Amino acid sequence: MKFLGGTEEGTASQKLLFGILGVITIIGVWVLLTNGANPIVSRVPSPFKVLTSYGELFNQNELLKNMGLSLGLNITGYIEAIAIVIPIGFIIGLVKYARWGFQRQVDALRYVPLTAVTLIFILWFGTGVSMKVHFLAFGILIYLLPVMVQRIDEVADVYLKTVHTLGASDWQVLKTVYFPSVLSRLFDDIRVLTAISWTYIIVAENINSNQGGIGTLIYYAGQRQGRYDKVFALLIIIMIIGVVQDRIFIWLDKEFFPFKYQALEAIKSSSIQRKSFVAVATDFAFRTLGWIALLIYFILFLNEYFSFLGSQPLGYLFGQTTWVVNLVVIALLVYKGWKWYQGRMDQVALQSASSKSSRV
Repeated sequence: MKFLGGTEEGTASQKLLFGILGVITIIGVWVLLTNGANPIVSRVPSPFKVLTSYGELFNQNELLKNMGLSLGLNITGYIEAIAIVIPIGFIIGLVKYARWGFQRQVDALRYVPLTAVTLIFILWFGTGVSMKVHFLAFGILIYLLPVMVQRIDEVADVYLKTVHTLGASDWQVLKTVYFPSVLSRLFDDIRVLTAISWTYIIVAENINSNQGGIGTLIYYAGQRQGRYDKVFALLIIIMIIGVVQDRIFIWLDKEFFPFKYQALEAIKSSSIQRKSFVAVATDFAFRTLGWIALLIYFILFLNEYFSFLGSQPLGYLFGQTTWVVNLVVIALLVYKGWKWYQGRMDQVALQSASSKSSRV
Protein backbone atom coordinates (compact mmCIF):
# COMPACT_ATOMS: atom_id res chain seq x y z
CA MET A 1 0.00 0.00 0.00
CA LYS A 2 1.34 3.38 -0.97
CA PHE A 3 0.88 5.87 1.85
CA LEU A 4 3.03 8.74 0.62
CA GLY A 5 4.23 9.38 -2.88
CA GLY A 6 7.21 11.41 -4.00
CA THR A 7 7.71 14.89 -2.69
CA GLU A 8 7.13 16.29 -6.17
CA GLU A 9 3.70 14.70 -6.56
CA GLY A 10 0.64 16.92 -6.54
CA THR A 11 0.11 20.36 -7.98
CA ALA A 12 0.84 23.63 -6.21
CA SER A 13 -2.91 24.28 -5.95
CA GLN A 14 -3.50 20.95 -4.20
CA LYS A 15 -0.67 21.52 -1.74
CA LEU A 16 -1.89 25.05 -1.01
CA LEU A 17 -5.46 23.82 -0.50
CA PHE A 18 -4.48 21.07 1.92
CA GLY A 19 -2.11 23.43 3.72
CA ILE A 20 -4.96 25.89 4.30
CA LEU A 21 -7.23 23.05 5.45
CA GLY A 22 -4.57 21.94 7.91
CA VAL A 23 -4.33 25.42 9.43
CA ILE A 24 -8.12 25.69 9.63
CA THR A 25 -8.30 22.31 11.38
CA ILE A 26 -5.73 23.29 14.00
CA ILE A 27 -7.45 26.62 14.69
CA GLY A 28 -10.83 24.88 14.85
CA VAL A 29 -9.62 22.40 17.48
CA TRP A 30 -8.00 25.28 19.39
CA VAL A 31 -11.32 27.18 19.40
CA LEU A 32 -13.27 24.13 20.57
CA LEU A 33 -10.87 23.51 23.47
CA THR A 34 -10.71 27.13 24.70
CA ASN A 35 -14.05 28.75 23.81
CA GLY A 36 -17.05 29.20 26.07
CA ALA A 37 -17.67 30.07 29.70
CA ASN A 38 -16.25 26.75 30.88
CA PRO A 39 -13.62 25.76 28.30
CA ILE A 40 -12.18 22.26 28.19
CA VAL A 41 -8.66 23.66 28.58
CA SER A 42 -8.94 26.68 30.84
CA ARG A 43 -5.25 27.61 31.08
CA VAL A 44 -4.78 28.07 27.34
CA PRO A 45 -5.90 31.39 25.84
CA SER A 46 -8.33 31.32 22.96
CA PRO A 47 -7.13 32.26 19.48
CA PHE A 48 -9.27 35.40 19.63
CA LYS A 49 -7.43 36.65 22.73
CA VAL A 50 -4.08 35.81 21.11
CA LEU A 51 -5.03 37.71 17.97
CA THR A 52 -6.18 40.81 19.83
CA SER A 53 -2.99 40.85 21.94
CA TYR A 54 -0.91 41.75 18.87
CA GLY A 55 -2.23 45.29 18.91
CA GLU A 56 -0.99 45.77 22.47
CA LEU A 57 2.35 44.17 21.63
CA PHE A 58 2.86 46.57 18.73
CA ASN A 59 1.64 49.71 20.50
CA GLN A 60 2.91 49.21 24.04
CA ASN A 61 5.72 46.64 23.90
CA GLU A 62 7.67 47.73 20.79
CA LEU A 63 7.25 44.36 19.11
CA LEU A 64 9.11 45.28 15.91
CA LYS A 65 12.14 46.55 17.82
CA ASN A 66 12.31 43.43 19.99
CA MET A 67 11.94 41.18 16.93
CA GLY A 68 14.80 43.03 15.26
CA LEU A 69 17.04 42.69 18.33
CA SER A 70 16.45 38.93 18.48
CA LEU A 71 17.03 38.54 14.74
CA GLY A 72 20.25 40.51 15.00
CA LEU A 73 21.47 38.24 17.81
CA ASN A 74 20.51 35.17 15.79
CA ILE A 75 22.34 36.26 12.65
CA THR A 76 25.44 37.50 14.50
CA GLY A 77 25.70 34.36 16.61
CA TYR A 78 25.42 32.16 13.53
CA ILE A 79 28.09 34.11 11.64
CA GLU A 80 30.49 33.85 14.59
CA ALA A 81 29.83 30.12 15.10
CA ILE A 82 30.28 29.28 11.40
CA ALA A 83 33.46 31.38 11.19
CA ILE A 84 34.93 29.35 14.06
CA VAL A 85 33.59 25.91 13.14
CA ILE A 86 34.70 25.71 9.49
CA PRO A 87 38.47 26.22 9.92
CA ILE A 88 38.71 24.31 13.21
CA GLY A 89 36.53 21.51 11.84
CA PHE A 90 38.74 21.05 8.77
CA ILE A 91 41.89 21.07 10.91
CA ILE A 92 40.58 18.46 13.35
CA GLY A 93 38.96 16.39 10.62
CA LEU A 94 41.88 16.32 8.16
CA VAL A 95 45.08 16.70 10.20
CA LYS A 96 45.79 13.45 11.99
CA TYR A 97 47.68 15.01 14.90
CA ALA A 98 44.82 17.41 15.59
CA ARG A 99 42.36 14.52 15.29
CA TRP A 100 44.32 12.45 17.81
CA GLY A 101 44.61 15.38 20.21
CA PHE A 102 41.12 16.91 20.09
CA GLN A 103 38.61 14.37 18.72
CA ARG A 104 37.38 13.20 22.13
CA GLN A 105 37.15 16.73 23.51
CA VAL A 106 35.08 17.79 20.52
CA ASP A 107 32.70 14.87 20.98
CA ALA A 108 32.40 15.65 24.69
CA LEU A 109 31.32 19.25 23.97
CA ARG A 110 27.83 18.05 23.03
CA TYR A 111 27.14 17.10 26.65
CA VAL A 112 27.83 20.56 28.08
CA PRO A 113 24.58 21.98 29.58
CA LEU A 114 24.39 25.51 28.23
CA THR A 115 22.39 26.91 31.12
CA ALA A 116 25.22 25.87 33.45
CA VAL A 117 27.85 27.90 31.58
CA THR A 118 25.81 31.10 31.48
CA LEU A 119 27.59 32.46 34.57
CA ILE A 120 30.98 31.79 32.94
CA PHE A 121 30.03 33.89 29.92
CA ILE A 122 28.79 36.67 32.20
CA LEU A 123 32.14 36.66 34.04
CA TRP A 124 34.04 36.73 30.73
CA PHE A 125 31.98 39.19 28.68
CA GLY A 126 29.63 40.98 31.09
CA THR A 127 25.88 41.16 30.50
CA GLY A 128 25.80 43.13 27.25
CA VAL A 129 25.04 42.18 23.67
CA SER A 130 28.53 40.72 23.10
CA MET A 131 27.97 38.15 25.86
CA LYS A 132 24.66 37.09 24.33
CA VAL A 133 26.21 36.77 20.88
CA HIS A 134 29.13 34.67 22.19
CA PHE A 135 26.75 32.53 24.24
CA LEU A 136 24.56 31.86 21.21
CA ALA A 137 27.61 31.14 19.05
CA PHE A 138 28.88 28.67 21.64
CA GLY A 139 25.49 26.98 21.78
CA ILE A 140 25.57 26.46 18.01
CA LEU A 141 29.27 25.56 17.94
CA ILE A 142 29.12 22.66 20.42
CA TYR A 143 26.65 20.85 18.16
CA LEU A 144 28.01 21.93 14.80
CA LEU A 145 31.71 21.15 15.32
CA PRO A 146 31.31 17.39 16.01
CA VAL A 147 28.87 17.16 13.09
CA MET A 148 31.39 18.78 10.74
CA VAL A 149 34.08 16.27 11.70
CA GLN A 150 31.55 13.53 10.99
CA ARG A 151 30.73 15.05 7.59
CA ILE A 152 34.44 14.97 6.71
CA ASP A 153 34.52 11.25 7.52
CA GLU A 154 31.47 10.72 5.28
CA VAL A 155 33.18 11.99 2.12
CA ALA A 156 32.96 9.17 -0.42
CA ASP A 157 36.28 7.42 -0.90
CA VAL A 158 35.68 7.06 -4.63
CA TYR A 159 36.02 10.83 -5.15
CA LEU A 160 39.28 10.94 -3.21
CA LYS A 161 40.73 8.03 -5.18
CA THR A 162 39.68 9.67 -8.45
CA VAL A 163 41.37 13.03 -7.78
CA HIS A 164 44.50 11.33 -6.43
CA THR A 165 44.64 9.20 -9.59
CA LEU A 166 44.47 12.38 -11.64
CA GLY A 167 47.47 13.71 -9.71
CA ALA A 168 45.69 16.39 -7.67
CA SER A 169 47.63 18.27 -5.02
CA ASP A 170 46.45 18.55 -1.41
CA TRP A 171 44.94 21.98 -2.10
CA GLN A 172 43.11 20.67 -5.18
CA VAL A 173 41.72 17.78 -3.13
CA LEU A 174 40.44 20.26 -0.55
CA LYS A 175 39.00 22.57 -3.20
CA THR A 176 37.34 20.01 -5.45
CA VAL A 177 36.27 17.30 -2.99
CA TYR A 178 36.28 18.26 0.67
CA PHE A 179 35.01 21.83 0.45
CA PRO A 180 31.93 21.20 -1.73
CA SER A 181 31.04 17.86 -0.15
CA VAL A 182 31.46 18.85 3.49
CA LEU A 183 30.07 22.38 3.29
CA SER A 184 27.02 21.33 1.29
CA ARG A 185 26.09 18.76 3.93
CA LEU A 186 27.02 21.06 6.79
CA PHE A 187 24.60 23.66 5.40
CA ASP A 188 21.74 21.21 6.03
CA ASP A 189 22.90 20.84 9.64
CA ILE A 190 23.05 24.62 10.03
CA ARG A 191 19.51 24.85 8.75
CA VAL A 192 18.30 22.29 11.31
CA LEU A 193 20.04 24.13 14.14
CA THR A 194 18.07 27.29 13.36
CA ALA A 195 15.17 25.99 15.44
CA ILE A 196 17.43 25.12 18.39
CA SER A 197 19.15 28.51 18.28
CA TRP A 198 15.91 30.27 19.22
CA THR A 199 15.92 28.37 22.51
CA TYR A 200 19.36 29.77 23.31
CA ILE A 201 18.25 33.28 22.34
CA ILE A 202 15.40 33.13 24.85
CA VAL A 203 17.85 32.02 27.56
CA ALA A 204 20.38 34.73 26.70
CA GLU A 205 17.84 37.55 26.54
CA ASN A 206 16.59 36.80 30.05
CA ILE A 207 20.03 37.97 31.25
CA ASN A 208 19.99 41.74 31.63
CA SER A 209 16.49 41.81 30.18
CA ASN A 210 16.49 45.62 29.97
CA GLN A 211 18.18 45.28 26.57
CA GLY A 212 15.01 43.84 25.02
CA GLY A 213 14.25 41.01 22.63
CA ILE A 214 11.45 38.50 22.12
CA GLY A 215 12.77 36.43 25.03
CA THR A 216 12.42 39.45 27.30
CA LEU A 217 8.85 40.04 26.16
CA ILE A 218 7.98 36.40 26.84
CA TYR A 219 9.51 36.62 30.31
CA TYR A 220 7.65 39.79 31.28
CA ALA A 221 4.36 38.74 29.70
CA GLY A 222 4.37 35.25 31.22
CA GLN A 223 6.02 35.51 34.62
CA ARG A 224 5.49 39.15 35.50
CA GLN A 225 2.06 39.87 34.00
CA GLY A 226 0.49 36.43 33.60
CA ARG A 227 -0.52 37.40 30.03
CA TYR A 228 -0.40 34.01 28.38
CA ASP A 229 -2.21 35.36 25.34
CA LYS A 230 0.88 37.49 24.68
CA VAL A 231 3.13 34.49 25.27
CA PHE A 232 1.25 32.46 22.66
CA ALA A 233 1.30 35.42 20.26
CA LEU A 234 5.08 35.72 20.63
CA LEU A 235 5.57 31.98 20.18
CA ILE A 236 3.58 32.16 16.93
CA ILE A 237 5.84 34.99 15.76
CA ILE A 238 8.93 32.89 16.52
CA MET A 239 7.46 30.01 14.49
CA ILE A 240 6.73 32.34 11.56
CA ILE A 241 10.28 33.75 11.71
CA GLY A 242 11.62 30.19 11.81
CA VAL A 243 9.63 29.19 8.73
CA VAL A 244 10.86 32.28 6.84
CA GLN A 245 14.45 31.56 7.89
CA ASP A 246 14.08 27.98 6.72
CA ARG A 247 12.91 29.13 3.28
CA ILE A 248 15.84 31.56 3.11
CA PHE A 249 18.24 28.73 3.97
CA ILE A 250 16.73 26.58 1.20
CA TRP A 251 17.20 29.44 -1.28
CA LEU A 252 20.80 29.95 -0.13
CA ASP A 253 21.45 26.23 -0.39
CA LYS A 254 20.34 26.26 -4.03
CA GLU A 255 22.49 29.32 -4.69
CA PHE A 256 25.68 28.04 -3.03
CA PHE A 257 25.41 24.34 -3.87
CA PRO A 258 23.40 23.95 -7.11
CA PHE A 259 24.96 20.53 -7.79
CA LYS A 260 22.78 19.07 -5.01
CA TYR A 261 19.70 19.77 -7.13
CA GLN A 262 20.98 18.72 -10.57
CA ALA A 263 19.28 15.32 -10.49
CA LEU A 264 15.94 16.83 -9.43
CA GLU A 265 16.15 19.53 -12.10
CA ALA A 266 17.00 16.89 -14.72
CA ILE A 267 13.89 14.91 -13.76
CA LYS A 268 11.74 18.04 -13.97
CA SER A 269 13.16 19.02 -17.35
CA SER A 270 12.63 15.51 -18.74
CA SER A 271 8.88 15.76 -18.27
CA ILE A 272 6.93 18.60 -19.82
CA GLN A 273 4.83 20.14 -17.07
CA ARG A 274 2.82 23.30 -17.31
CA LYS A 275 2.95 25.43 -14.19
CA SER A 276 -0.37 26.09 -12.55
CA PHE A 277 -1.72 29.59 -12.07
CA VAL A 278 -1.06 29.37 -8.32
CA ALA A 279 2.59 28.41 -8.87
CA VAL A 280 3.13 31.23 -11.37
CA ALA A 281 1.39 33.77 -9.12
CA THR A 282 3.36 32.61 -6.07
CA ASP A 283 6.70 32.88 -7.90
CA PHE A 284 5.81 36.35 -9.18
CA ALA A 285 4.68 37.49 -5.72
CA PHE A 286 7.86 36.27 -4.02
CA ARG A 287 10.10 37.85 -6.65
CA THR A 288 8.22 41.15 -6.46
CA LEU A 289 8.26 41.20 -2.67
CA GLY A 290 11.95 40.32 -2.71
CA TRP A 291 12.82 43.27 -4.95
CA ILE A 292 10.62 45.61 -2.92
CA ALA A 293 12.25 44.45 0.33
CA LEU A 294 15.70 44.92 -1.21
CA LEU A 295 14.83 48.44 -2.35
CA ILE A 296 13.48 49.37 1.09
CA TYR A 297 16.58 47.95 2.77
CA PHE A 298 18.85 49.89 0.40
CA ILE A 299 17.05 53.12 1.30
CA LEU A 300 17.29 52.37 5.02
CA PHE A 301 20.97 51.43 4.63
CA LEU A 302 21.77 54.79 3.01
CA ASN A 303 19.75 56.51 5.72
CA GLU A 304 22.08 55.05 8.38
CA TYR A 305 24.87 57.26 7.01
CA PHE A 306 23.00 60.31 5.62
CA SER A 307 19.93 60.43 7.96
CA PHE A 308 17.60 61.90 5.35
CA LEU A 309 14.57 60.21 6.96
CA GLY A 310 15.07 61.93 10.31
CA SER A 311 15.59 58.63 12.17
CA GLN A 312 17.56 55.41 11.74
CA PRO A 313 15.14 52.46 11.54
CA LEU A 314 17.87 49.82 11.05
CA GLY A 315 19.74 50.96 14.13
CA TYR A 316 16.44 51.05 16.02
CA LEU A 317 15.58 47.48 14.98
CA PHE A 318 18.91 45.67 15.22
CA GLY A 319 20.82 47.76 17.76
CA GLN A 320 24.49 46.87 18.12
CA THR A 321 24.23 44.04 15.57
CA THR A 322 23.19 46.37 12.71
CA TRP A 323 26.65 46.28 11.13
CA VAL A 324 26.58 42.46 10.99
CA VAL A 325 23.17 42.43 9.30
CA ASN A 326 24.39 45.02 6.78
CA LEU A 327 27.54 42.98 6.15
CA VAL A 328 25.50 39.85 5.43
CA VAL A 329 23.20 41.68 2.99
CA ILE A 330 26.15 43.30 1.19
CA ALA A 331 27.96 39.95 0.95
CA LEU A 332 24.89 38.32 -0.60
CA LEU A 333 24.51 41.16 -3.10
CA VAL A 334 28.19 40.92 -4.06
CA TYR A 335 27.82 37.15 -4.49
CA LYS A 336 24.73 37.55 -6.69
CA GLY A 337 26.53 40.19 -8.74
CA TRP A 338 29.52 37.91 -9.17
CA LYS A 339 27.26 35.04 -10.29
CA TRP A 340 25.52 37.32 -12.78
CA TYR A 341 28.91 38.42 -14.14
CA GLN A 342 30.09 34.81 -14.44
CA GLY A 343 26.90 33.86 -16.26
CA ARG A 344 27.28 36.83 -18.59
CA MET A 345 30.89 35.89 -19.39
CA ASP A 346 29.83 32.31 -20.11
CA GLN A 347 27.17 33.55 -22.53
CA VAL A 348 29.70 35.76 -24.30
CA ALA A 349 32.14 32.85 -24.57
CA LEU A 350 29.44 30.58 -26.02
CA GLN A 351 28.36 33.19 -28.54
CA SER A 352 31.94 33.78 -29.68
CA ALA A 353 32.55 30.03 -29.96
CA SER A 354 29.37 29.51 -31.98
CA SER A 355 30.22 32.40 -34.30
CA LYS A 356 33.69 30.94 -34.92
CA SER A 357 32.26 27.49 -35.68
CA SER A 358 29.73 28.99 -38.10
CA ARG A 359 32.51 30.76 -39.99
CA VAL A 360 34.44 27.53 -40.33
